Amino acid sequence: MTNFDEIDQRLLAELQAEGRITNVELASRVGLTAPPCLRRVRSLEESGAIRGYHAELDPAALGFTITVYAMVSLKSQAEDALRAFEDHVATLPAVRECHMLNGEIDFVLKIVSKDLQSFQEFLTSHLTPAPNVASVKTSLVIRTSKNEPGVPLEL
Repeated sequence: MTNFDEIDQRLLAELQAEGRITNVELASRVGLTAPPCLRRVRSLEESGAIRGYHAELDPAALGFTITVYAMVSLKSQAEDALRAFEDHVATLPAVRECHMLNGEIDFVLKIVSKDLQSFQEFLTSHLTPAPNVASVKTSLVIRTSKNEPGVPLEL
């Protein structure tokens, strides 16, 4: 990490682990009083080091029992074709992540769905007919042994 002192790094680690921590508790954990802690957190937000805060939801508890990774190859890798595909994917709530790759596959998507039938409907109605799509290969997640968002902050 560049331009972040030890306190900034500790603030980032604490907030990444527990985004709902109070400013008072956060300040206590990193050895500050509340006002300078809040100023540092605001500075980290303004710098873009902290992009936002969210609740981690349990997909299965909300009825999303299927997670699929889709490897998408496009017919053209021209910038306008890439953007058209990305713009299309941005409109699809089931697509939770979209990453452009280097290599044979152009994009990998993480998709959640209620069940296999609704995923199949999504695949044939929204993904394979998307702009410039040449092929889609899918892999169904069987089990997740690690899901750790963020970055590995070492103190």
